[in-house]
Amino acid sequence: MSDNKKIAVLGGGSWATAIVKMLVENEEKVGWYMRSSYAVEHIKKNNKNPNYLSSVEFDNDKLELSCNMKTIVDNYDYLIFAIPSAFLKSELDKFNPNLEGKIIFSAIKGIVPEAGTIVGQYFHDTYNVPFENIGVVTGPCHAEEVALERLSYLTIACQNSVHANVVADKISCHYIRTKISDDIYGTEYSAVLKNIFAIAAGVSHGLGYGDNFQAVVMSNAIREIDRFLKVVYPIQRDIKNLAYLGDLLVTGYSVFSRNRMFGNMIGKGYTVKSAQMEMNMIAEGYYATKSITKLISKYDIDMPITEAMYKILYKGKNPKTVMDKLTDKLN
Repeated sequence: MSDNKKIAVLGGGSWATAIVKMLVENEEKVGWYMRSSYAVEHIKKNNKNPNYLSSVEFDNDKLELSCNMKTIVDNYDYLIFAIPSAFLKSELDKFNPNLEGKIIFSAIKGIVPEAGTIVGQYFHDTYNVPFENIGVVTGPCHAEEVALERLSYLTIACQNSVHANVVADKISCHYIRTKISDDIYGTEYSAVLKNIFAIAAGVSHGLGYGDNFQAVVMSNAIREIDRFLKVVYPIQRDIKNLAYLGDLLVTGYSVFSRNRMFGNMIGKGYTVKSAQMEMNMIAEGYYATKSITKLISKYDIDMPITEAMYKILYKGKNPKTVMDKLTDKLN
């Protein structure tokens, strides 16, 4: 490898499992923090995550598994966090790890609800991690296709190009290609926003709107992302690149998208709580909708799809009524 720094993944879900799978293609040892002691023991015994991507078989000689976050943080240099944003603060508070000198990459794609900020900002504000030591791992890429070793592309964003290239090098393999970016705010906010729009696509599908209308939703969604980023973090970027348009499309259309699945259930008449319980997975877009709506109100950004999802998810408005009104605002 181009760097002898050790790398670890923190999280036990499908995306964390997929990233570990990528890393063990190249690394002699990968640290892996998981909250579930049952999952850790199951992997040690059976070489598979019992709950996510259970078709993936690991070489345990290449894994250092632990239920103690501090053990992993203390022993590894690069830390890729893949803990759902709704649980990130509580997990960090539980262990209060020392992150001084650590290189933090977020693969979470969500807003930390207690702070109302993206993950990178949260690590900077709460743990004083310098922005040059903060990065983002984003798509377009679904964990399920990584498990199947289907060709996928990842964007690795960091203001420090050395750190970005190290992570890109460590996760690249015959089915993973990587691109480098310095747009940490834009790529992370885009990854958050696309989950909201995937919910909108799912709601549309659940209500019986066809592919034609869902294409209209996606076309308007990328323009909402563009307007948001130009106000919140205005730098030169090509919104058509993989980390923006590409990630939006795969999340909005893929059968593997949990946010689209969540929205589809809402469109079919599920309540938010019943959809969450039946999925038994985190749809990051639900939490993001509330925080992003506060930001667009603060900055006065025109984002009708986001506002429509807020009315459905948090105000209890009828999805059919809201979507019918939204159709007049899209173009």
